[in-house]
Amino acid sequence: MKPTLRVGIIGGGLMGREAASAFARWFVLNDFPVTVELVAVCDLQPALLDWFRQIPTVRLVTQDHRQLLASPDVDVVYVAVPHHLHEAIYLDVLTAGKDLLAEKPFGIDLASARRIRDAAAKSGRFVRCSSEFPFLPGVQRIVEWVRSGAMGKPLEVRSCFWHASDLDPSKPVNWKRQVRTCGAIGVMGDLGMHVVHVPFRLGWYPTRVYAQLQKVYHQRPDGKGGTAACDTWDNAMLHTEVVIEGMETPMRLEMKRLAPGATNTWSLEILGTDGGMRYSTAEPKTLWKFDRAKDQWWSRTDLGFQTPFPTITGGIFEPGFPDCFLQMWAAFAAERAGLLGSRFGCVTPEEAVRSHEVFEAALASHERRAAVVPG
Repeated sequence: MKPTLRVGIIGGGLMGREAASAFARWFVLNDFPVTVELVAVCDLQPALLDWFRQIPTVRLVTQDHRQLLASPDVDVVYVAVPHHLHEAIYLDVLTAGKDLLAEKPFGIDLASARRIRDAAAKSGRFVRCSSEFPFLPGVQRIVEWVRSGAMGKPLEVRSCFWHASDLDPSKPVNWKRQVRTCGAIGVMGDLGMHVVHVPFRLGWYPTRVYAQLQKVYHQRPDGKGGTAACDTWDNAMLHTEVVIEGMETPMRLEMKRLAPGATNTWSLEILGTDGGMRYSTAEPKTLWKFDRAKDQWWSRTDLGFQTPFPTITGGIFEPGFPDCFLQMWAAFAAERAGLLGSRFGCVTPEEAVRSHEVFEAALASHERRAAVVPG
């Protein structure tokens, strides 16, 4: 009989409900060695808690996260709360002896991320951080291609995550638009983990960072008839240098809430002297590949449904966000059970800390108008 991973969720908003949806579809994974069951949910809003009552496996619904953590029925906790709450709740999870899938950015700032990482190591619990898009088929193909050595000498890397919803100045303020709840790194804390996950996993860590940061809207409607200050960064463009195969290589990281025409677009482009690859969620079935031959050309592959963890879905169909979210959770469960193998895994605590080091360097770079060494 397969072991069952019993999950509790702290934070029943957008991502908490997405997690519940993934667990409800767990049976679509072919011959997966672990089953998952959502057993407990915590949120401060009664309306959100009521939504989770429709799930038959949920036995505990509470507004007190300590009550959830005290439950012997919970093995793993997924925490999806505003950034300023990360450290306190993550440490409570570890103190309670539970494993943790944390939401990015893994603490409101670098010091917080380091304390969480150190506490995780000391506790001996299994801890990873959320980042979904690398589990899409196109991204996995790029990772395999890089590892094959087909790139030749590295030329450049570009990793981006763009939103456009904040272009509307009438959009009400929320916690992601204020430093006290989102953190001084702003959009980098919101979108940055998605941008650095693949480069970091390939061993590409910036040695220098030059940042261009933008604050465009300084206030927004507060939803109560007035206005509220918005003091976080809206856009961040990080021009960095990494070492690939012993060569200093430019890598550009882009995180934007103000990207005209981009609903929720994640993209990755890697170029070398012998070849290149490009993928964007704007065209989820399309993978572009460059080959250097007598004639230099880009070829287009129409991707199907080829995920790291096979499912019942036919290969002719295209994946979406719910699918890569499910794949991320499958990677978490497999690695926790010692069964990940060579497949792509979730963000580690050390990688999360390194992301904060890069983003802190970006803040310093923007202030000094100079390149800064992370760390």
